Order: sequence, then C-alpha cells, then structure tokens
Amino acid sequence: MAQQRIGIIMNGVTGRMGMNQHLIRSIVAIRAQGGVTLSSGERVMPDPILIGRNEAKLAELAKKYGIERWSTNLDQALANQDDTIFFDAATTQMRPTLLAKAIAAGKHIYCEKPVATKLAEALDIYALAKKAGIKHGVVQDKLFLPGLQKLKLLNDSGFFGRILSVRGEFGYWVFEGDLQPAQRPSWNYRSEDGGGIILDMLCHWRYVLDNLFGEVKSLSCLGATHIPERIDESGKPYRATADDAAYATFELEGGIVAQINSSWTTRVRRDDLVTFHVDGTHGSAVAGLTDCLTQSRVNTPKPVWSPDTRNPIDFFDGWAAVPDTWSFDNGFKTQWEMYLRHVLEDAPFKWNLLEGAKGVQLVECALESWEERRWVDVPKLQA
Repeated sequence: MAQQRIGIIMNGVTGRMGMNQHLIRSIVAIRAQGGVTLSSGERVMPDPILIGRNEAKLAELAKKYGIERWSTNLDQALANQDDTIFFDAATTQMRPTLLAKAIAAGKHIYCEKPVATKLAEALDIYALAKKAGIKHGVVQDKLFLPGLQKLKLLNDSGFFGRILSVRGEFGYWVFEGDLQPAQRPSWNYRSEDGGGIILDMLCHWRYVLDNLFGEVKSLSCLGATHIPERIDESGKPYRATADDAAYATFELEGGIVAQINSSWTTRVRRDDLVTFHVDGTHGSAVAGLTDCLTQSRVNTPKPVWSPDTRNPIDFFDGWAAVPDTWSFDNGFKTQWEMYLRHVLEDAPFKWNLLEGAKGVQLVECALESWEERRWVDVPKLQA
C-alpha cells in the first residue's frame, strides 16, 4: 500500500527559527523517522514545499535536506489543492495578511507567534479561520521543554500544595555589534520592524502561565531600552527604537503572583538561560530548559538572619533533581506531530489561533501598563 502524504506549504524557512526548529529539527526529522504515526498505525509522510524570496537559499536548503519542491511564488503554491497546510514563520507584520490569504485558499493554518502585532488583527484571523471551518494552530513551544514538562508533572502530582508565587528569569547579553557580532538580528531592536522583547516574549509567558499555573488576570509591566544604539549586520550604527528588557508582575487566578524579567541586556548567573522558580506551601521547584530541581517542605533549611557572620548554609544543597523517567523529543517537533495528527485524524489540539490571540492581548496590556504606569486588567477572550 502506498504511503499517505500530506502537503505542507512552509513560508519563511530561510530565517533562523523557521530553518533550524521548524524545517530541520521538525519536518526533516519527522521525514527521517518515516513520517507521523496515526492512532490506526498508519504512517503519513510530510511533503513540504519551501517558500521564500531568496531563490539561492531555498535551492540550497532543499538540496541539503532532500526536499524536492521549493518556490518564490506563494500564490501559485496556495493554488495547489494537493497541499493542505500553510505554515508561516516569516515576519510578524505580514502574518495576518498571509494567514488570511491561506484561509481564503482553504488551507489549514499553523504559524509562529506572535500571530499579529495587534489584538484586533489576531481576533480577525481567528474569526476567519473559525468561519472557514479549517484547522488552525499556533506554535507554543516552551510548553514542551523538558524542564517545564517536569514542572507540570510536579503540579499535577500535588507536590507544591497551594502555589504561592512564580518567578521567571529569561535572557542573556546580546552583544551590541561593536566588540563582537550580535547574536540576534538588528530588526529585533527596531519597533518599526516588529522588534521588541515585550512583543517577542510576553506571548510566550502568556501560554506558560495560563497552562501551567493559572490564567492571567492582570499585570504591571515596565519596559526599557537600556542600550539605545547598536551595530547592524553591515557594520553600521543604528538607533534602537524597541525595548530590550521588560520587568512584569502578573496576578493569576487562585491568588498566585508571578514575576518575570525578560532581558537581552543581562549577564547570566543562574542555572539556565530561562528559569522558573515556583514556591508552594508544600514544596518549591526551579526549572530550566531541561532540568528541574525540587525542595520539599520537610527538606527546607531553617536559616537565621545574621549580617555579622558568613551564613553556614549552602542554599544550593538540599535540592533534588526530577529524574528523566521518560524521553523528551524536540519541543517544536513534538507540537508539529500533534498538529499533524489534529489535521489528519482530528486528534485533540488546544493551541489554536485564539490561544495565539491571548498572547497578543497580553502584549497590548503590557505596553499599555508601561505607557500609563499602572496595573492593567486582562479580560477573558471568548471563543
């Protein structure tokens, strides 16, 4: 029996995220393992067509990874009825227009976040998809990080008791471009090009907080542009018009308080590039990208404040690692497989365009809070 295929139009895969995580570590990896296995046992092979503006890059990628099809003509690709999914990882500013065009062509939708730069646009795209009756999903990759999967396991087991607070630290030093080349593209630091750490990261924090701890009810956010001038890819200085750090406090359902600092202007002295410290009545945990350490109520030390003597307690002792009792695949690949099963056999998939719109909503509320220097309520979005 011939193996079933599913055609995927992949737009924006010459960029860093689209190429590394979605093309190479997801679709190419799924093809290498022989496709996606359905509940029936049948295997379905993704058949991508790579779409972009740079013919040379597309041809090189296709050749290197054994992909037969590529094109610079998106309209022609959308007209092909044999390709049923449209995926977008290109610029956020163009995403609503591209998604609307793909929905009009009858394609199922899967895309990177943010789904738009404005909440109204995000909700319009969700309404279009809902009316068209197509399947739609948004990348929410950090839910599938091993460290956060372990946090979820702890929470589901009741380890924390009643959760009191969550403290997140994300970021690292992104070089200005003079002493060393920057690790991130220059557009990240220009608001007119869709840059800014609030737009980039608060979409992530929305789904992390909502799914692991409790829905966000309100927030207070202070943004900053700590480094006002950087050097671009051609060696020319430019003015940074977007925020490079954000300091946010969130009120969650159940009375949980979350604080998350996001910064491209901090030097790392913590367990990982992102850490989440969760305190509960019965225990605490600190999770990074892959590892998670716990300290239970009965193992909690009893320090005494004394500024005159060196503290005798090593506070890094007394924490136990959550073991790797199951294997973890690449988070982007895991969600791709779930989405493909959703399209192919209607398997559950909750991370749709409405969930993506919630991330954009949090961005707008954060920017409003920063501008007006006040707490902002986050209304519930209705399906």
